[in-house]
Amino acid sequence: MDQPLLTRDRSPLPTHVDGLHAYTGEDGVAVLEFARPHRRNAVTLAIWQALPKVLLRLAEQPGLRALLVTGAGGTFSAGADIAELSGVYADPDRADDYHAVNVAAEEALADFPHPTVAVVHGACVGGGCQLAVACDLRFVAEDARLGITPAKLGVVYPAVPTLRLARLVGPSRAKYLLFSGELVTGRECLTLGLADRVLPGAELDAGALEFARLLTTRSSQTIGAVKAALAVPPERAAEALHPWERRSREAPDVREGLAAFLEGRPPRF
Repeated sequence: MDQPLLTRDRSPLPTHVDGLHAYTGEDGVAVLEFARPHRRNAVTLAIWQALPKVLLRLAEQPGLRALLVTGAGGTFSAGADIAELSGVYADPDRADDYHAVNVAAEEALADFPHPTVAVVHGACVGGGCQLAVACDLRFVAEDARLGITPAKLGVVYPAVPTLRLARLVGPSRAKYLLFSGELVTGRECLTLGLADRVLPGAELDAGALEFARLLTTRSSQTIGAVKAALAVPPERAAEALHPWERRSREAPDVREGLAAFLEGRPPRF
């Protein structure tokens, strides 16, 4: 059986947890893969706990410039493992601890220092959609199904992912998704603001990989500054950008970018 395109010719990075795979490549693109296809890549507590450490290890890899987040077997993730949640919610203290771990994993993904792109096939539901929303961008298959379903379970969705969703799609559309718990198609995601690009499923991986490789040719200084400014409330954006602006006066990126433009060649950042 052929290796899937996104993980082909990449070196595995140990994650030390079942159901979560990580890969790095010489092209500067890493791949994080949810890999429990027999359970539609449902995210276990062990995976939630491992995500911050795995993301930190990926961020430390030399030459890494972009991260693709995807799922094995044609499914992104059906969300948190419901069988596990049944036990968690039997004890209020365990439920509190579980949600703290869940939110810490989401924030670790949102804080990743390089661009992150969710590559969404199939189901992307509940906690899976929470992680996709935490990525910088979402490339979605036309026939994918996305939704956030706590209203179907009686679960109170934590503040962090609630506000992140509202910032992405707007308060009214966030309410539509969270009140109803309904799943929407990839095409509908584009209208709702949940997707940045929608492609036929057969073209999605190639399109996402091409875009990630494009990002590796752009200035990490510029990209890092954009991420820093947009990660904070608007009134703090100037403060967040200040150290990036100061470093840019000394760093070579601007000089290289201007020289490349004048010489008619691609910049070498």
